[in-house]
Amino acid sequence: MNNKKISGLSSEDVIKSRERYGTNKIKEAEPITFWQYFLEGFQDPMIKILCIISLIMLIMYYLGYSDWYEPIGTIIAVLLVNFVTAKTGTSNDKAYKNLKDSQKKDTAKIIRDSKLIQIEIDDIVVGDIILLQTGDKILADGILIDGKISVDNSSLNGEAEECKKIAAPETYELAKEITGDTFVDKHSLFRNTVVVDGEGYMEVKAVGEKTMAGKMAEDMKDDEPDSPLKVKLTKLAGQISNFGYVGSIVIALAYLIHYIILAGGISAYLNEDLGTILVGIVNAVAIAVTIIVCAVPEGLPLVIALVLMQNTGKLYKANVLVRKSIGIETAGSLNILFSDKTGTITKGKLEVVEVLDGNGKIIDIEKNKYIIETLIEGIANNTSAEFDINDNVVGGNMTDKALISFIGKNKYYDNKFRIVNKQEFNSANKFSQTEYINRENHYITGYKGAPEVLLANAKNYMNDDGEILPINIISLNSKIDELANRGMRILCFGYSLKSLTENKINDDIIVTALVAIRDDVRLEAKEAIREVQNAGIQVVMITGDRKETAIAIAREAGLYSSNNGDLALTSKELNKMSDEKIKEILPNLRVIARALPTDKSRMVKICQSMNLVVGMTGDGANDAPALKAADVGFAMGSGTDVAKEASKLVILDDNFNSIKNAVWYGRTLYNNILKFCKMQLTINVAAVVVSAICPFIGIEAPLKVTHLLWINLCMDALASLMFAGEPALKKYMKAKPRRRDENIISKEMAMQIGIMGGWLTLISILWFKLSFVSVYFDTETEFYTGFFCMFVFAFMFNAFNVRTKSLNIFEHIKENPAFIKIWILIMGVQIILVSMGGIIGEIFSCEKFSWIGWCIVIIFAFTMYPIDLIRKLLFNK
Repeated sequence: MNNKKISGLSSEDVIKSRERYGTNKIKEAEPITFWQYFLEGFQDPMIKILCIISLIMLIMYYLGYSDWYEPIGTIIAVLLVNFVTAKTGTSNDKAYKNLKDSQKKDTAKIIRDSKLIQIEIDDIVVGDIILLQTGDKILADGILIDGKISVDNSSLNGEAEECKKIAAPETYELAKEITGDTFVDKHSLFRNTVVVDGEGYMEVKAVGEKTMAGKMAEDMKDDEPDSPLKVKLTKLAGQISNFGYVGSIVIALAYLIHYIILAGGISAYLNEDLGTILVGIVNAVAIAVTIIVCAVPEGLPLVIALVLMQNTGKLYKANVLVRKSIGIETAGSLNILFSDKTGTITKGKLEVVEVLDGNGKIIDIEKNKYIIETLIEGIANNTSAEFDINDNVVGGNMTDKALISFIGKNKYYDNKFRIVNKQEFNSANKFSQTEYINRENHYITGYKGAPEVLLANAKNYMNDDGEILPINIISLNSKIDELANRGMRILCFGYSLKSLTENKINDDIIVTALVAIRDDVRLEAKEAIREVQNAGIQVVMITGDRKETAIAIAREAGLYSSNNGDLALTSKELNKMSDEKIKEILPNLRVIARALPTDKSRMVKICQSMNLVVGMTGDGANDAPALKAADVGFAMGSGTDVAKEASKLVILDDNFNSIKNAVWYGRTLYNNILKFCKMQLTINVAAVVVSAICPFIGIEAPLKVTHLLWINLCMDALASLMFAGEPALKKYMKAKPRRRDENIISKEMAMQIGIMGGWLTLISILWFKLSFVSVYFDTETEFYTGFFCMFVFAFMFNAFNVRTKSLNIFEHIKENPAFIKIWILIMGVQIILVSMGGIIGEIFSCEKFSWIGWCIVIIFAFTMYPIDLIRKLLFNK
């Protein structure tokens, strides 16, 4: 290197560089504040409807036709929902920030003013000279100006293979754009990659948002797609709004017509005084508002907020950090999941998975002691890796680390002898050799290298009895090919009794063992993938590995089978296809190899155009745009900050099994919301119909507005907690995924709501029309109070019905103890409410009644159970 490069930048140069090129910080998205979350809540379609209702109620209050507590109760419900939602969002953001702050900032070894110093990542500037050694993370973009290193680019392109780098000529310029060859050229180095072997100096050419990692972060600025739940709720809100608004207008007009008929016709009605006419109009409007109050499920936004909040804590215990609460439900709605391979499906590190003797026979590590001991000696004296004081493996490349981890610290030191000569591995020779003196004071030359190179010079191998036997090269090559087809990297070990000869393998070499190394599939990932596939979710492994390796890993993970017509494509093959062609072959696609960042984003967009709910896992900066674009992004806990910022969920243990848990809890959350909807909409349908038809059959105002507020607001808040704790059931993972635009209310659910709402309407009418009922109540107020209690009790008995499709309404009840506690609380508050008298009695128009009246109330309400039991027997699959 010339003197300028060796001396590095001066303090003045650093200031000038920072002013000209900027800092090495990649700007993070500003955290959303509590008030931003709170105000964002008003965009929810249900909240908008409630706000409109509140406004109408306030107008009615100022006109003197409504009580103040009616609009106030609705406003409190809106504020409560937004508060819970905002609190959940900020809590999740805080948990993520704490996780991030607990991690120390990366540091780099920099030459400045001719001195080697260590600085934090943010202080690096363009022009800095960074010393790179084995294990160092590259913290900016630049070019290698001296030395030779091998780099792991997997955080940027998913490529597991090491990339060799050599010093660049002085005229060399850093690549400006990402192409398929960007990461594998001989001189360029990029932020977030890792040096796995060698030593060299890098000159920084780009920092911060000008780096490749920074440019990838730019792709994350696009708006995120609406979650499936939001799409469904918007549709439901529209349907409910139409039902409520149209119904209220029709009924209001019907009441006006009713008043006109009573007056003797239009002329007679118009001839009445203005006050009478206005009273009729206002009464009709008041009834219309009551109908809308009944129709809109005020508790739905709250139950969603509470269920999301409760499941956030459960998922954290299952190693899933929720960045955005809606990501939980979205995970449960997935149709297709694009999964990174390294560290998610595989363990994320190379390991020795098989050991063979020189005849191709797999060795039992516990039984074949002689071969294993000879292999351990060969590894210990022919590696660039070693153990540090904390028993961590340091130095060497990924292969060396896998080998030394295999033999362990104690055996490494027991078999580490004095080395007298050594030649490192190089790509030309494809082997390394070491001459050392063993414990018998014999000079041994040990070899480690590609099988085709060592076997070309070897004629014999050693069996476990120490016998030297001739190699059956055909049989051995067949076994090597078999292992290679399973995605394994094969290394051959041997020894010679002759001295080391540079660049040459001695002719007396004896093969001791062959070692198969691979980033092996996680055992728990296989089962998790099977469960996710059984849940109807298509899993596609997307990786930077070569096609053969990717297929081998996918086959072992249970993702790929050529017999099923499964497809594996490379990035090159994929890019030759039009979007329409990809849509045709998508159902059979299982593997995308040699993937580029653009491939991932493209696949997400294509799938979303097909109305599929898309998940993407990833850990590198290259994954960030696709993580952002996907309906739910799963970032790995060990991944880059850019990836985590782009995701909705962070998988803390990098394990596919945790992804499965997120899907499971997501489906549980959705099912719990459905349970609440069934209970809520049943009572709302009944309340609407009863309020609409009763005045026409001689029953005046069976439910007061205060009664409806109690049912729709106070009880909703408590009832939402009842269903928030419903357990995750295994059967949820056997159901088919729901379409993005699928109605929340299915045919089966509509039938249950219709039948039970219809029955509640019928018993409500019978309450007033069966003469024997009123006999057990002393006054009309007692009679109407009894009806109010019957209506609420029916609501609560039906809560057990909607918990399960089983005939056993107490199924899994022990796993949700809060259900019984809140159920008893609501029933108790209802009894106290109607028995208190005083101002409470006046507000709710209630009066306490006899125990016989309570028996009638319970008998009527309890009929909700046998009717739903009959429905289940007749209609449930």
